[in-house]
Amino acid sequence: MNQFRFTSLIPLVAMAVLAGITWWLLQATAPPPHEGEIKPKEHTPDYFADNFSVSELDQSGATQYRLTATHLVHYEDDELSDLVKPAIRAFQPGKPIVTATGDTGTVNGDASIVDLYQNARILRAAGDGDPAMQADSYHFRVLVNDDVIETEKPVKLQRGLSVMTASGMNYNNVTRVMQLFGNVRGAIAASDASGGSLKQPG
Repeated sequence: MNQFRFTSLIPLVAMAVLAGITWWLLQATAPPPHEGEIKPKEHTPDYFADNFSVSELDQSGATQYRLTATHLVHYEDDELSDLVKPAIRAFQPGKPIVTATGDTGTVNGDASIVDLYQNARILRAAGDGDPAMQADSYHFRVLVNDDVIETEKPVKLQRGLSVMTASGMNYNNVTRVMQLFGNVRGAIAASDASGGSLKQPG
């Protein structure tokens, strides 16, 4: 009787073992949960660069803009890059070189917008009938495609012997027109009255 019971249990045990092995194989080969789902990109760095430099050329192959930084960190979600000690220079034939710098900055994915922060400065060399110009602010935004530099922060402008302050600024490097906004104070020296334009919208 006992021998009969033991013999009859063998197929059941074998089936249970086979079922267990099958379940284990299914678990081992099954894709991880949520595999195949499109996950949103996270704001995490995906590459770095030291002593970064990129140039934009005009149709003749001459350098039109050059962006440099001592360190760059690129983020995958918004394609923005953080910059350390950024500098962007604009080169135009027959016109003074314009350089914009900051302690830190950002640049968008196609390098069409560069934001400069902390001790941000614009320097335009003297030439073409204009004295040297320097503008200082906490923030400057360089709109590369429009050749425009602007800020919504207080700015101090020195052009030759003229010194002015304002609540904001827009500088067009093509027309060389500087617009000052808000509370504008200062004086324009007589020697700086020619060449270029300074004006307050109103």
